[in-house]
Amino acid sequence: MTPVETWNQVYDPFGNAWLSTLAAALPVVALLGMIASGKVKAHIAAVLSLVIALLVAIVAFGMPTGLALRASAYGVALGLFPIGWIILNVIFLYRLTVEKGWFATLQQSVAGITTDRRIQLLLVAFAFGAFFEGAGGFGTPVAVTGAILIGLGFSPLAASGLSLIANTAPVAYGALGAPIQGLASVTGYDPYILGAMIGRQLPFFSVIVPFWLIWVFAGFRGMLAIWPPIAVCGISFALAQFLISNYINPWIVDIGASLVSMGALVLFLKVWRPAQIWTSPALRGHDPSIGYGTEPRPVALGAGVPGDMPRVHTGARTATSSEIAWAWVPWIILSVVVAIWGTGWFKSLVNPIFTIKYEVPGLHNVIMKVPPVVAKAHPEAAVFAFTYMSYTGTGVLIAAIISGLIMRFSPWRLVTAYLETIWVLRYSLITIAAMLALGVLTRYGGVDATLGLAFAGTGILYPFFGTLLGWLGVALTGSDTASNVLFGGLQKITSEQLGLSGILMASANSSGGVMGKMIDAQSIVVASTATGYFGQEGKILRFVFWHSIVLACMVGGLVMLQAYVYPFNAMVIHP
Repeated sequence: MTPVETWNQVYDPFGNAWLSTLAAALPVVALLGMIASGKVKAHIAAVLSLVIALLVAIVAFGMPTGLALRASAYGVALGLFPIGWIILNVIFLYRLTVEKGWFATLQQSVAGITTDRRIQLLLVAFAFGAFFEGAGGFGTPVAVTGAILIGLGFSPLAASGLSLIANTAPVAYGALGAPIQGLASVTGYDPYILGAMIGRQLPFFSVIVPFWLIWVFAGFRGMLAIWPPIAVCGISFALAQFLISNYINPWIVDIGASLVSMGALVLFLKVWRPAQIWTSPALRGHDPSIGYGTEPRPVALGAGVPGDMPRVHTGARTATSSEIAWAWVPWIILSVVVAIWGTGWFKSLVNPIFTIKYEVPGLHNVIMKVPPVVAKAHPEAAVFAFTYMSYTGTGVLIAAIISGLIMRFSPWRLVTAYLETIWVLRYSLITIAAMLALGVLTRYGGVDATLGLAFAGTGILYPFFGTLLGWLGVALTGSDTASNVLFGGLQKITSEQLGLSGILMASANSSGGVMGKMIDAQSIVVASTATGYFGQEGKILRFVFWHSIVLACMVGGLVMLQAYVYPFNAMVIHP
């Protein structure tokens, strides 16, 4: 067999760092610009940006056309599995619960804990979302919490944007520590040490984010009025996050911290009530999503039921305790199944049997990543591991089928409901596939490494900009895991050259990356899909963009302090 000729990545194709960086940034700037404009539909913007990325990779960076096309196709597959697969099945489950009226009953049960919208956000978007981030990750928390919030009556923009803001502090430990495992694999550092270091960065923001969340929703006075439960929610989560990450392991941090936070908040609410109940479902100030989709209040049409189905409204009568208990059953099943699916023992049990590994011909080990991005040249693998049984989305589908049978759907109705869900999500799935194709193409073309090297040349300010590199990586790839794999090695090499702690900067890549999660295009599409806010991705992006940047800069400031003022990395770690 004739050996395939390899191609070395080029990081400065124009011989000018500024020009090369501008060319590398063009696809991402085009994507975000088109989405933010609100004039180009998300799936069209994603496809056009992919075309631009192909031109940049082929024309500017000299990537062979065949390699570029194969990398894009590989990205499409990664977009559909596992991310699109998760979204499809979560929304399928949600639509079933809406059709039977169980979701309306669930809404009543949450309102039974508290009718205050601000505290509902703490329970659902922050604490419950963190559980799903820890158990499943990859879009699951935003899909679930966005759907629940829209069902509770929140406006589409509030449900979408606030779910994205809340899904930050838990991300570094998502999917049972997958980002940390990815970071360890490319840096060679002990994952326990990396997890502990991240646990000395993110707890500060686990306290800040709940306050930030309510401030964005209800304004400063609205936030100040309920500061005690916000503090209980955030501090309990942060404390558990620190203790578990530093003294137990990095795999169960989110699950443990979310359960502690939810428990602490529910117990606190038994002895404390707000002086004034906040009932408005809209963002304080201007909320352009009020009235979207239906009158008099928005309904998640795409995420709920087809347009010709009867919509279920709460308030007609009070559900019995038995009905409330049954309404939680599908979500309890989902939580249990997703938690099992995320464990290492389950994956090790099913992956050897239910896995198809496909080495992408003409791409696998053909592209060489070279210094200074890596210490020495090595080939980039391109193996599509179709682990169809252990995909989180498969667990969600199984939970949905079990729940559907419990809700007494006929097998035929389950099939037709699933086909309806695919049709409703067709544009969202196209968008996610195109965006992953763009991200994978920029990785294999070396385009993202060019952006990373631009951040690496910032000298004494590198702890700050290196943190923003993690933010950029997640904004590009939509995944903290992917960002860590992408830039983890570069963080280690650059920090060692500058005399900084490699462990600190590798961890900062993950901690900074979590703030990029709210603006990555995939997450925005997931949020718009879950809330039925179709075609309004630009409004969501504009809403969360500055929150993302400010919070990322705050993480960068903390890392600067850790690097030069108070070196947390000098503390003893007890894995």
